[in-house]
Amino acid sequence: MIERTPKIIDNFGRPHTYLRISLTDRCNLRCFYCMPEEGIELIEKPNIMTLEEIIEMARTFRDLGVDTIRLTGGEPLVRKNFDFLVEELSKLGVTLKLTTNGIVLDKYLDLFEKIDLRKINLSLDTLDKAKSVFITKRDYYERIMANLNRALEMDMDLKLNVVLIKGVNDNEINDFIALTKNKNLVVKFIEFMPFKGNKWDWNKGVGREEILHTIGSSFGEIEELQNPKHSTSTNFRVKGHKGSFGIVSTITNPFCDDCNRIRLTADGKMKNCLFATSETDLLSPLRNGEKLDDIIINAIKSKKHSRDGMEVKMEEEHYEQNRSMISIGG
Repeated sequence: MIERTPKIIDNFGRPHTYLRISLTDRCNLRCFYCMPEEGIELIEKPNIMTLEEIIEMARTFRDLGVDTIRLTGGEPLVRKNFDFLVEELSKLGVTLKLTTNGIVLDKYLDLFEKIDLRKINLSLDTLDKAKSVFITKRDYYERIMANLNRALEMDMDLKLNVVLIKGVNDNEINDFIALTKNKNLVVKFIEFMPFKGNKWDWNKGVGREEILHTIGSSFGEIEELQNPKHSTSTNFRVKGHKGSFGIVSTITNPFCDDCNRIRLTADGKMKNCLFATSETDLLSPLRNGEKLDDIIINAIKSKKHSRDGMEVKMEEEHYEQNRSMISIGG
């Protein structure tokens, strides 16, 4: 990887070197915390970035100092000609990562090994098949678990994303931790976050301290690990376990101080923050033949220090003006 001087720097002096690109707002699951019950109005095809436009956008961000690109959705693996796209992106000299629900992961694992895409986050909110159908509104549990195990056999750098919701899957915290005893994987517990239409209520949330107490009460000593720079999670290991776990505490303990992340939606809008209600259109100027460098560099200057200005509490009038999670990109 060629090191480039970061040029996307906000008014707090934070260089932005990590780009999350949503490839589509389509998904083959219907998780209720991600997609509103009534569904969403899908982006019309002419307004979705083409594969060539995604590659051009990625190249521009790379030249501005981005060294890590994560592909998200919706579900990124349902994007037509995904294999062509990921092979082309692998030539950019950045670290490629992927977030997926795992349903069709087996189709691409050999390709990922070939292009050295090994960092995969797999969204898995339950280890119970019946509960999986309840959460996702689809019956793919056995396929997902088979693909998870196949990825582990291939020694992929695998993380499980677990959104914790009280009364739904909070009784499975220790079941997930048990997976880390003999498996080289990371479990990421994610606090329930508010987005348009997901009926957020923190009374349904499970916070960082409750998670640690639950694990410690059953497994004993927990070792705190050194967090990588810009980590969105605080990371731990149960003493003696092969794998580890992290907690993404967006609500109870925000991690915004050294944020280095930017988001690009499937329709080519740059979001400075997951919770940002304002967006910068990059697709229109790209299609008009304009250079994007100055647009991107200037857009980051409007980034707020923490959670798009929700410094103290999550305000409904704010997050309801945001997109639903599925149309932002997981």
